[in-house]
Amino acid sequence: MNLSFGVKVLIVVICALVSVIVGIVAGLIHHKPTTPKGPAFLYGGGVFGGSLTLCLFTLTALGVL
Repeated sequence: MNLSFGVKVLIVVICALVSVIVGIVAGLIHHKPTTPKGPAFLYGGGVFGGSLTLCLFTLTALGVL
């Protein structure tokens, strides 16, 4: 696909926002009321990184980026 630079930036921003939502949900699911919040933040951050990497690799393999 031959997309303009602006469209590619928009696609990357959308991937980042979706990954943020996935990371937040994963952190909320991982957190338990009796435990500190630190491990849940780290877990959510790891899920964010994995989700963003997977999204960008998929779009690169499809030829979008």
